[in-house]
Amino acid sequence: MFGLGASEILIILIIAFLLFGPKELPEVGRQVGKAIKGFKDTAEDLRKSVEPELNLIQQEVKMVEQDLQASLKEAEEEITAEPKPAETGSASLPTSGHV
Repeated sequence: MFGLGASEILIILIIAFLLFGPKELPEVGRQVGKAIKGFKDTAEDLRKSVEPELNLIQQEVKMVEQDLQASLKEAEEEITAEPKPAETGSASLPTSGHV
C-alpha cells in the first residue's frame, strides 16, 4: 500500500495511536478513508473527462503525420520523375584550329 512495508505501516499506526488516542483514532481513520476515496473519485472523473480529448488529439496527430508522409512521398516521386538536364561535355565546346 503506497509503497510502504508492514513495519512502516505499524510505526505510523503507533504514532497515530499516541497522537490521537484510542477514542479519536477510529474517527481519524474514517476521515482519512473518506479523503482517499474522494481523491480517487476526483482522479477518475478527471481521467474520464481528459481521456476523450487525448484520444482526439492523438487521432489528429496521426492524420497530420499521414498527410506529411503522403506529401513527402509525392515530393520524392516528383524529384525522381523530373528529366535530368543534358550535361554539356567537352565535345560540345568549340575547338580552335590553332595548336
